[in-house]
Amino acid sequence: MLPLTREHAKPMITFAAIYRLIDIPLSNCVNSGLRKINILTLDKALSLNRHVRHTWNILSTELDEFIEILPPTKRVSETWYLGTADAVYQNIQSIEEQGLPFVLILSADHVYKMDYQQMLRWHLKHEADATVATIQVPPSDAVRFGIVRSADNCEITGFEEKPQHHRPERSHFNPQACSASMGIYLFSTPILLEALREDAVNAQSTHDFGKDILPRLIAGRRRVFAYDFVDENRKEVRYWRDVGTLDSYWEANMDLVAVNPVFNLYDEEWPIRASVPPYPPAKFVFEQEGQRMGVAHDSLISHGCIISGGKVIRSVLSPGVRVDSFSEVDSSILLENVRVGRHCRIRRAIVEAGVLVPENSEIGFDPEFDRRAGHFVTSSGLVVVSKSVSIPVLDGDTIAGVATTGSSVTA
Repeated sequence: MLPLTREHAKPMITFAAIYRLIDIPLSNCVNSGLRKINILTLDKALSLNRHVRHTWNILSTELDEFIEILPPTKRVSETWYLGTADAVYQNIQSIEEQGLPFVLILSADHVYKMDYQQMLRWHLKHEADATVATIQVPPSDAVRFGIVRSADNCEITGFEEKPQHHRPERSHFNPQACSASMGIYLFSTPILLEALREDAVNAQSTHDFGKDILPRLIAGRRRVFAYDFVDENRKEVRYWRDVGTLDSYWEANMDLVAVNPVFNLYDEEWPIRASVPPYPPAKFVFEQEGQRMGVAHDSLISHGCIISGGKVIRSVLSPGVRVDSFSEVDSSILLENVRVGRHCRIRRAIVEAGVLVPENSEIGFDPEFDRRAGHFVTSSGLVVVSKSVSIPVLDGDTIAGVATTGSSVTA
């Protein structure tokens, strides 16, 4: 996810203009009635800590509800977190002190809606030691996922990590699809603690839940079951995205600008909590037909945005963005306080917070030009404009000058 994670942890990346990625699983937890939450952080966690403190101070300490930030403390190890399982192992004392019967392990960079209580009921019904949430994917997509093999009673008998052959294991829930692990794991606490201790002393382990903990539980004849994802999004197609890459992050945001978006941000029964800074309302100015008009189509426009004679199409604008006259922004994500000067054209780009795009700039139309300019360009042609890179100013087909980016703004 570089350069978006150069200064901030991945869970702090802006999503859908006003949210942070971590707001998705935290909203799922609160909406599911789970209010004893530990967040395990590693590096660049200052902004994440502030965000959680300011946005998620809604729980009641009198009812023993909490969201705790747990950085590496080296209480049981002399290393930083070595993997997902090691991160939990290094906080094993916190799990023991809380004395809860079950532990739910989540990722902070997935976009979905899920009632974890339903998964818990499934876990209890099957008297499981561990339960893995799975989602049905087409066999052609199996190469991107860890594929679960399960028996008729949904008990998992094996994993296949990103199978490269053309015969991936079909899903017990749907023989036309494959069951892919969602990276969501529910454990009975005693089983988890035992597995973590065994993994910690295994020199051959990569200390990962999907690669090490669960396969060993299955090999040791523990009861590990698959839970078929039930989507609280209430759409025809179940929605879950792992936004671990720039392209998948862009795609997840573009999913939101359709007339009938597949991921519903407007569901009052399953709200996603956000912290919106005190900006004024969005503003669209100038109505000069044939000259300049401030307009936006099929887009998310946040508080504090000013579309000043520019045009925004199929894009996501975070708070404080300004698009000046005669400019066009298409299929792009503009993060907080981006300023787009006059006569600019931006297409299929992610523009970092605080960037000043100077007049007459053109981004996203010539990948080689964008690379020479110092922008990061993915294999699909998506351009990421970083605030650490100067942006060339076009004059016809030549570079007329260079303008520096604006200063960054910390949320």
